[in-house]
Amino acid sequence: MVRKHTIALLLMLLVPLPAFAGPIVIAALGDSLTQGYGLPVEDGFVPQLQKWLHKQGVDVTLLNAGVSGDTTAGGLSRIAWTLTPDVDAVIIALGGNDLLRGIDPATSRENLAGILKVAHEHDLPVLLVGHTAPGNYGPEYKLAFDAIYPDLAREYGVLLYTNFLTALLDQPEQKTPNLKYMQNDNIHPNAIGVTKIINAIGPKVKALAGQTRK
Repeated sequence: MVRKHTIALLLMLLVPLPAFAGPIVIAALGDSLTQGYGLPVEDGFVPQLQKWLHKQGVDVTLLNAGVSGDTTAGGLSRIAWTLTPDVDAVIIALGGNDLLRGIDPATSRENLAGILKVAHEHDLPVLLVGHTAPGNYGPEYKLAFDAIYPDLAREYGVLLYTNFLTALLDQPEQKTPNLKYMQNDNIHPNAIGVTKIINAIGPKVKALAGQTRK
């Protein structure tokens, strides 16, 4: 009888146990808008987005890979080491500082394509978050820049959110965000502005989480 119990116990030990998947890990690669410039930590884009996702029942850990002042070139230089083995998906939200510096749209496109290529090589779902160029650089610049994000989203088959600041525009034809949602520099959203952004972009991030293998 003892021997039978011993054999049964050994057989149980040989049966593989089910793996308990942890939270989905999403890296948010971006600039000061992602990093949460000028805000208490809890009011920034990443903490507010994670809280929103948790309320939606999505078990997720967001990694804040936002660097103030970063351009698409900066993002390209650090994407490889940002995508550690535990990362399941990535948000790419870069290009605002390219606009502020008037960088050639062809250069921004090439950098973003390089970032997407690395994410593709890691077999990771992506949400590409774009920007819309102001008109002061001229119509040709605006046309070339605005086309970058939808073009690359189609080329790489990734999710797209066209303009990071869309939720802060009272009317679709409005060119700049409503100042009541902005900090004093008129560049970065305040806490209320971030909340509006999260409510708008949140469903896209939820869809991104749904594309992971967990």
